[in-house]
Amino acid sequence: MNAVSTENNKSITPNLRRFGSLMFFIVLCFAVAATGALFSPDDWYASLTRPGYAPPNWVFGPVWTVLYLMMGFSGWLVWQSPGPAARRLAMIAFGVQLLLNAAWSAIFFGLHQPGWALVEICMLWTAILTTILLFRRYSTVAAALLTPYLAWVSYATVLNYGFWSLN
Repeated sequence: MNAVSTENNKSITPNLRRFGSLMFFIVLCFAVAATGALFSPDDWYASLTRPGYAPPNWVFGPVWTVLYLMMGFSGWLVWQSPGPAARRLAMIAFGVQLLLNAAWSAIFFGLHQPGWALVEICMLWTAILTTILLFRRYSTVAAALLTPYLAWVSYATVLNYGFWSLN
């Protein structure tokens, strides 16, 4: 093996690791999305009185797709930042908000419990804000990528309240 190919291999390996870790974060976020898809709207949901500010159902898929992609990239940016021990709390917060994100669909659509889903989404909102604040220490871009997610969950919280109060 000559010196040129040895140098090329050394530069390719870190790039592959970085790409692999980015793919891990994106797949992780879309796995959360897939768990939500297990509890899709059903006849119970169709029978609910909808708040006047509820968007058409087709809006949710494209919005969540973009948000999950941004979440994955955001998590990856923090993961790539220096100091693995220091960023541990930020990554734990990221994991907690992902778990809470996955749980909401199960509570609202699966268990048909809009009241408990409202309590849960408030916890999710708090976890997202905490994640943003912790991520900001490592990457302002990562924190900024999560702000549309926080905004959407803020709207979803109001929407959840509307469903709960009307039904």
